[in-house]
Amino acid sequence: MLKSFVLHPGFLKWAVALALIAFLTAIVLINYSSRTIRISAESRLYDSTTDIPERHVGLVLGCARILGNGRPNLYFSFRIDAAAELYHSGKCSYLVVSGDNSHENYDEPSDMAEALMEKGVPESMIYKDYAGFRTLDSVVRCKEIFGQTSITIVSQPFHNSRAIYIAKQNGIDAIGFNARKVDRYRAVKTKIREELAKVKTVLDAKVLGTEPKFLGPAIEIPAPSESS
Repeated sequence: MLKSFVLHPGFLKWAVALALIAFLTAIVLINYSSRTIRISAESRLYDSTTDIPERHVGLVLGCARILGNGRPNLYFSFRIDAAAELYHSGKCSYLVVSGDNSHENYDEPSDMAEALMEKGVPESMIYKDYAGFRTLDSVVRCKEIFGQTSITIVSQPFHNSRAIYIAKQNGIDAIGFNARKVDRYRAVKTKIREELAKVKTVLDAKVLGTEPKFLGPAIEIPAPSESS
């Protein structure tokens, strides 16, 4: 009985129509989200420390230092290179390293801080945010926990664009310093995941009103006059 119902021409037409509607809706959402985030970041992404304006604090977005196959994660390495360059160029005074520390023996902020110190950034100029579970958490916590409303975000261009959109939605004046891109072959999965992340980002802002998983007590970063 069930088999004959499933194979009924009317049911098949309904199923095909529903699948087509779902597919077209997904395409529209992906295109809309991608365009919205791209426009939000226009004129706010920089590739050179010569051109980028000075901001007191740089926010470095986290990722794993080592991949599951045991190889170094180039996204991590390139972000650290960019953050160190930003600091040593004098275009930021402090760096907030924000990432995931939700599992035992997995600590993105400490890995980032260690890597930055290996590149000559003083430990006293690095602040760790252990609750940067998502880009939204990292960006919003930079304002709510660290008191920053004008920041430079450090990550790859695609990630910076999304973070700048989140910043705008939360009253933060953000620009992005682009870390080196990872080559196309290695980045395919990341790019597919990023398109879906853009949809989630826009839905979080416009529909769901998503907030950081954790906030907590304020952490004071010395003001420019105090650190000069």
